[in-house]
Amino acid sequence: MSVEHRKKTPRLPPRWFIRLAWSVHRGVRRIGLWRPRANGWGALRLTTTGRRTGRQRSVVIGYFEDGPNLVSLAMNGWGEGEPAWWLNLQTYPDATVDLVDGRRQVRGHAATGDERVRLWARWREIDTNLDDYAALRSSETAVVVLERL
Repeated sequence: MSVEHRKKTPRLPPRWFIRLAWSVHRGVRRIGLWRPRANGWGALRLTTTGRRTGRQRSVVIGYFEDGPNLVSLAMNGWGEGEPAWWLNLQTYPDATVDLVDGRRQVRGHAATGDERVRLWARWREIDTNLDDYAALRSSETAVVVLERL
């Protein structure tokens, strides 16, 4: 009798945990934003234009500063699929970010080549488990650069 080897599918947290995480996420949005600490990340509010509706859509995402640019990861809780904010930025790259020290206009793009490698390494310094989490996805996680306009 042969033993079937099944491909391991990515394991996502239980639904109750995801709902709790989104509740916390919304709470952070209400309470406020914070700047990145040394070798850490901060939170910003990104407002994009919806690719289908044309309406303004806001989400709180983690980021770190790279010179004048802000850098984030386009992840959907490490599950499959791209987050809506990233799909919106791909259609309408101009957006607004709210930071602790004010609002700024930005243009988003995916880092590629050496820039992506360098920025991924910076994220890895912030989160040592980053590669393990990224392995849960079948597609590459985009490193998103928000350039000040």
